[in-house]
Amino acid sequence: MEHQFLAVHYQLYTLENGEKTLVEQTTPERPFQFISGFGVSLDALEQQVLHLGKGTKFDFTLKPEEAFGEYIPEGVHKLERSMFEIDGKFDSQHVYPGAVITLNDSEQNRFMAQVVKVEPDSVTVDTNHPLAGKILNFIGEMIENRPATDDEVNALIKHMTGGCGGCGGHCGNGDCGDGCDDGGCGEGGCGHCHG
Repeated sequence: MEHQFLAVHYQLYTLENGEKTLVEQTTPERPFQFISGFGVSLDALEQQVLHLGKGTKFDFTLKPEEAFGEYIPEGVHKLERSMFEIDGKFDSQHVYPGAVITLNDSEQNRFMAQVVKVEPDSVTVDTNHPLAGKILNFIGEMIENRPATDDEVNALIKHMTGGCGGCGGHCGNGDCGDGCDDGGCGEGGCGHCHG
């Protein structure tokens, strides 16, 4: 299967009750860049832009089930505050309302959660994607669409298997060399940004 190197410039809006809210945007100088077929972007986004030529404008809407799924109330968890202590002291530098943190489940699988509330004895986190349950509208332009080189594919594979300092693709602290400087470490753009 041939992989395409894609670069798109877009504005991402959520649509709710007739209101349109800008939640993310790239610039033509710093587009969202990805290689098709690796799950780096939303599948529905990839399908919408995969066959567009350079300079082609687009404007399409994705339903929640095509994007980040429905919002699940069961994704909100109240955890013991002691879980967030380092050497007996609460980690207030990283754990505060609005912060996106990495947690491990019982099988040591990593996942992202947003801190909703910090109380004296607990921390409430939401494991739903910030755009879960939202209708998304992408408006933009195809900047580049060409076959990916073997070097680009190999670099992406390395990146996805821990080549980004072990962040696992969710470092959330800026540009990890993937060219999008979006805070998502290769998963940025298309609503993957958490920062």
